[in-house]
Amino acid sequence: MLPKLQEAEYQGDYRIRLRFSDGIEGEVDLEKELWGEIFQPLKDKSRFSEFYLNKELETIVWPNGADFAPEFLYQQLCPDYALKPPKSGAA
Repeated sequence: MLPKLQEAEYQGDYRIRLRFSDGIEGEVDLEKELWGEIFQPLKDKSRFSEFYLNKELETIVWPNGADFAPEFLYQQLCPDYALKPPKSGAA
């Protein structure tokens, strides 16, 4: 099952409150994840706060094209979560 992000609300600094379709919700702090060419500009808190929930991608994205995979965000709330490949029906 791929996590489906349904809500994202800015909480200040580099924190975002998330709610997934399965009811998992909580706050993530993404400050330590803001490295590399695409994420570096988001260290400016005013730019970080410009994220929005992309319903098609089911994750948060920024105007500069940065985004985090919903699986990554889900794992921040549920550290034991691991994406498993679908079971094959072939014998």
